[in-house]
Amino acid sequence: MLCVLALVSAIAPLATDMYLPGLPLMTESLNTSAPSVQLTLTTFMAGLGIGQLVVGPLSDGLGRRRLLIGATVVTTLAAMACALAPTVETLIAARLFQGLSGGAAIVLARACIADRARGDSAARLFSIMMIIGGVAPVVAPLLGGALLGPVGWRGIFWVLTAAGVAMFAGVLILVPETLPEENRHGGGLTALVRNLHYVVGNRVYLGYAFTFMFGFVALFSYISASPFVVQNVLGLSPGQFSMVFAVNAAGMVSAAIVNTRLVGTFHARQLLGFGVTLLLAAGAVLLLAATTIDSPPWWAILIPLFVSVSSIGFVMGNATALAQGEVTKASGTGSALLGAGQFGLAAVVSPLVGIAGPDSAVPMAVAIPSAGAVAMLSLLVLTRRTRTS
Repeated sequence: MLCVLALVSAIAPLATDMYLPGLPLMTESLNTSAPSVQLTLTTFMAGLGIGQLVVGPLSDGLGRRRLLIGATVVTTLAAMACALAPTVETLIAARLFQGLSGGAAIVLARACIADRARGDSAARLFSIMMIIGGVAPVVAPLLGGALLGPVGWRGIFWVLTAAGVAMFAGVLILVPETLPEENRHGGGLTALVRNLHYVVGNRVYLGYAFTFMFGFVALFSYISASPFVVQNVLGLSPGQFSMVFAVNAAGMVSAAIVNTRLVGTFHARQLLGFGVTLLLAAGAVLLLAATTIDSPPWWAILIPLFVSVSSIGFVMGNATALAQGEVTKASGTGSALLGAGQFGLAAVVSPLVGIAGPDSAVPMAVAIPSAGAVAMLSLLVLTRRTRTS
């Protein structure tokens, strides 16, 4: 069940990164412009946020399983529509539905675990999901690049269609309903407003949620800016950048593995505090190197960057579990706000880290410790009365 839910959560990075190498070919094949093709990514990301906001609260009244089955069906059909799209307008519409259903799948997978586990157990499960799902962003661009030549960009969407079929079968066979009838809320606008008020009114939930969101902001700052920093600033080749990206991803996954071993020996909040402290400290060293050294050597940037990225392995799973544990009566709504904030802030930070141009590491070096500082403040101020036992 956990592996199926991890695959469901991985559909977003797979559907985002796998087709990126084919964007130039899509422009030529569909006889359109580059901005039009780039809209396929914009609508997908918008759909991810909207899908989570709509389906998360809805699942608190209707349950998880039926909606999750529906989401995997729509994801599969949308990928098929992308593969068959005759025009860029059709592709844009199909990508919107792929994003909506992908966002629904993500929020439902997170809510399923929150229904079944609490405290350290939930932190361990979310960390395991992160380990499995963390492989997707690393594998997706490599897989997409390898497939582009033999099968073309349409073939990549057929591969995503096959992944959707696998998700549907896995959910149908291995994922039961996790929200009992007696724990569901009535539908309608009144119930939605009540659930939102319950979640947003929980100060401790907000503290952990902001810690989660700004941990992801730090990670996305790195993802958005690192291709330019590593290649343009440090002078490494595209192949060397791929190695750097893989090593940093391995560091984050390894940290998540260590986290799963330590949960139980240490409380999830202690491990979260350690992760945020590590993120802030490494980010500060990165900022110092980027702003005080002219033409910094590779190690002055890449070592603190590796530590910063690795620290996320202690942040995401623990923050998710602790946040969801605060709103057990509306796990779907709580999960929806986590996801919407996560992708919404990521969309905002993406252009900001390139504000100084492709030849500067300073914006990324500012963004990472700044995100770490907000995460630390959220953890210390908003959750300070939380019991740690």
